[in-house]
Amino acid sequence: MKKKIEILAPAKDLIHGMAAINAGADAVYIGAPQFGARSNATNSIEDVAELVKYAHLFNAQVFVVINTILYDNELETCRQMIWKLYDIGVDALIVQDMSIMEMELPPIVLHASTQANNRDAHKIKFLKDAGMKRVVLARELNLHQIKEISETSDVELEFFVTGALCVSFSGNCYMSVANGERSANRGSCAQNCRLPYNLIDGHGETLIKNSHLLSIKDFDVSDQIPNLIEAGICSFKIEGRLKDIVYVKNNVSYLRQKLDAFLEGEGGNNYTKASSGKCSYTFDSALNKSFNRGYTDYFVNERHQSIGSWESPKSKGQYIGKLIKTTANAYEIENGELLNNGDGLCFINENNEADGIYVNKAENGLAFPNVLKEIKPGTFIYRNNDAAFIKIVEREDSAVRKISTNLLLSENENGFELIATDEDGNVSSVNLVHPKERTKNNESIEDNFKINLAKTGFTPYTADEITILFSENWFLPISKINEMRRTVFEQLSEIRLANYKVKEHQLVKTTHPYPETKLDFMYNVSNKLARKFYERHGVTEIEKAFELQWEPGKSRVMTTKYCIKYELEKCPKYHPNMDGRLKEPLVLKQGELEYKLKFNCKPCEMEIWEKDAEFEIEEDHFH
Repeated sequence: MKKKIEILAPAKDLIHGMAAINAGADAVYIGAPQFGARSNATNSIEDVAELVKYAHLFNAQVFVVINTILYDNELETCRQMIWKLYDIGVDALIVQDMSIMEMELPPIVLHASTQANNRDAHKIKFLKDAGMKRVVLARELNLHQIKEISETSDVELEFFVTGALCVSFSGNCYMSVANGERSANRGSCAQNCRLPYNLIDGHGETLIKNSHLLSIKDFDVSDQIPNLIEAGICSFKIEGRLKDIVYVKNNVSYLRQKLDAFLEGEGGNNYTKASSGKCSYTFDSALNKSFNRGYTDYFVNERHQSIGSWESPKSKGQYIGKLIKTTANAYEIENGELLNNGDGLCFINENNEADGIYVNKAENGLAFPNVLKEIKPGTFIYRNNDAAFIKIVEREDSAVRKISTNLLLSENENGFELIATDEDGNVSSVNLVHPKERTKNNESIEDNFKINLAKTGFTPYTADEITILFSENWFLPISKINEMRRTVFEQLSEIRLANYKVKEHQLVKTTHPYPETKLDFMYNVSNKLARKFYERHGVTEIEKAFELQWEPGKSRVMTTKYCIKYELEKCPKYHPNMDGRLKEPLVLKQGELEYKLKFNCKPCEMEIWEKDAEFEIEEDHFH
């Protein structure tokens, strides 16, 4: 049997979820009323139920995100919510907190969220053996590591393909809590990584001023889809439950076309699409046309390029060209004819900050801005708000998804029958009791019947093949043909939903050993059930979650694969011929906030500590 490959799209709400399905998503992930890692993207059970129904019509799935850490007083509320989600037919839950594995649950499928920091093959095998059906992998992994994980445990693997990157290993960032008690693990990250910092060395000298030193580019590994599938990935996830509808439709349609090309070509022998229907678009999707900070493939192909986006955490958008010159009240820009009235342009000014202008009018290759700012000739100009593109994509009919059907109109004893068979083999039939009369002059009006049967309009269907089997040239009023067509498709939708089977999985409590016996605060254990889960699997020492115990001033608040030394080309491993070494500890300073950086060269990671922390600076072993 061919392996199904899926595109998984984010949904802020019902409207975004339906738009993602229409644009070609095989599955969507959405927040429920509580406990999702984006506290301002929650939805009522009724809205999730509506989305489930819409998705299932196309054999697409709906996953609900319950990926925060839970406190003891929330466990019962969470459990009851899971039962409601099961009752409305949700396909799976994406979870971080192991307390959920301890609850008395319905037979609902569980996926381990990337917030559970899934990067170790043995821990992933442990989760699979404990009953997780899918694991969302850490974004920091490379192709070899993914392959090793896939070979170690036979579990579904999901991996991010486009969207914003967390600079920290997911689930292990405590900056937001430490700075203002807003926990990222509880859904309210303050995004401290997107602030500007000064970088100060061990001599107290400022090396870099006011730069977004922890802000990194957005992720795009869409050109690695064949390699990732080969390594074991079956689901490609788009980041962005807070993003707008243009971002969702643009990303989904872009990836749909990429994946379809692979499935219709070299991948067709072993892999297949995960849902039904075919999409058509009125726009040409391009990732640089919606929100992005520039793109990186991160570590999928090992560490090989700079990944920082230091000038600005805002969207850069699409590169247009260099500024040629400024005239009296307009800019002459290379490729200026691409610009439209209402576009937003972005550039990096002389203070190395992102700056922007709004184009009131674009004509003859000139851009007339709302405010004429001083921009040096040669400056790179980007468009981060493409007015014409947004206008097209926002329209409901810019992405339409249709399920293919064949129609057969034939006669029977009491009149006529219309049968619709869809691409998945579902069959719907309608009988019409009607006297049989020949047409005037006994002429065939078969073509008229076909024209009217093909009018599938706003239904989710197309009639690709229409067959008329009559023994004589029978007459039927067009109103009757239309009525049969309407009924046959309405019934087909009901039949498709009735035939959709939600996969079920009843958790059985296990006791196989967890790969570690001591867990520090980075395991985010914040309630008695999670503690019980780990203890049953042989863990003897468990530190409380950071949120419940940190001492201000001395904690490690982030662990990341991203490395400021590497970005500055001062890494002894990757830049052995650099001039001069950096005097450590390096310090990040933002107003009153101050952090120390610790470099662990062996695993190739950087840690961020609060300013009063004490640690030894490692000697590097690369000279």
